[in-house]
Amino acid sequence: MKDRISLYVHIPFCVKKCGYCDFLSGVYDERTQARYVRSLCEEIRFLGAAASGHTVSTVYIGGGTPTWLDLDAMETVLRTLREAFSVSCDAEMTIECNPGTVTADKLQMYRMYGCNRLSIGLQSAKESELRLLGRIHTPERFLHTYDMARKAGFSNINVDLMTGLPGQTLDDLLYTLEYVLRLRPSHISTYALMIEEGTPFFERYGEDVKRREAGEKTLALPDEELEYRLYKMTQYVLEENGYDRYEISNYARQGYACEHNCAYWTRGDYLGLGVGAASLAGKNRGSNVSDLEEYMRRCSLLAERGQEALWQDDAVKKLQADGFVSPFWDGVQTLSRQDEMEEFMFLGLRMNRGVTRRDFEGAFGCRIDGIYGEVLKKLREEEMLVTENGRIFLTERGRDLSNYVLAHFLLGR
Repeated sequence: MKDRISLYVHIPFCVKKCGYCDFLSGVYDERTQARYVRSLCEEIRFLGAAASGHTVSTVYIGGGTPTWLDLDAMETVLRTLREAFSVSCDAEMTIECNPGTVTADKLQMYRMYGCNRLSIGLQSAKESELRLLGRIHTPERFLHTYDMARKAGFSNINVDLMTGLPGQTLDDLLYTLEYVLRLRPSHISTYALMIEEGTPFFERYGEDVKRREAGEKTLALPDEELEYRLYKMTQYVLEENGYDRYEISNYARQGYACEHNCAYWTRGDYLGLGVGAASLAGKNRGSNVSDLEEYMRRCSLLAERGQEALWQDDAVKKLQADGFVSPFWDGVQTLSRQDEMEEFMFLGLRMNRGVTRRDFEGAFGCRIDGIYGEVLKKLREEEMLVTENGRIFLTERGRDLSNYVLAHFLLGR
């Protein structure tokens, strides 16, 4: 692992599961939450010892709804994190929040343990759209949460928004954008609604997705043309109001780009803590087991019998790889040089600043044109990307068609 690493901490608990959500999260009783916190702290201490000598530059606490966890439980997690890892004094520490799940006391406690960035899941400022999504809050509750966060000292606040909702019009989205812009948050993330298999929304709108993909008229979801107009209006309105679109789905006022996400896009090392959490450590990628009971079983084995017993456990023995491997992983992928090159390109090009020839050569010991020369030439001719002063980045057209563009950097597939 590199000297500086990032941490992701997963809290899988929600007040209510939203109809569109396919994240590893759900509604659990207090006893299960308490067991999970004890388990998570065991993993934190274990990985903190394994990562001794490495400085943590960013922390992201996500979910689920981390702020649904009661104050004492989250304080235990944050205190254990601080004790186990060497967290930089200027580390960016983000905690996700849903409106109505925080109190002034919780916010003050987060600040006390170094949380300096809050990400609030608004999604929409229209009450009818919030009901449709199954969100538990109202626009007024969001405003109350935002105001509490400001009073608690959070100057770096992200607001999550969702576009492409069933029945959404341009006026609907403009209302939400203007509602949020009045608050001048430091960062705004905008995501198009994804209809994922296995969710209630897929049962409801799955056929509409097929219609849209076939270029047919949709019944509830925005058609392809309207979806594009919603996307472009979001970009125009936010940029006109001083937000830099530094990544395909993320906008920030100057100096407020999310450092944690940038670490992902530049392939920095990160460790995922908690059920289902993903890690990249050197050449190894892994994700913790996604079954909550199995995750807690492994943590209990570590607590009761030590790490040697954990490594000898039948469910863990299969993890064999050079470099860092965690016994909480469900498996490990050792990245090839080709895998790393692909990731360097399709993650780096998500950012407006793109990638540099020098960084590619420094990472892989060869010129980028020797690997991707024909691809770069083709995409330049199609006006999808620009090469300028040693930097390669997407044009406006390239960002609009990013899925098409980025697929070109998968070698031999």
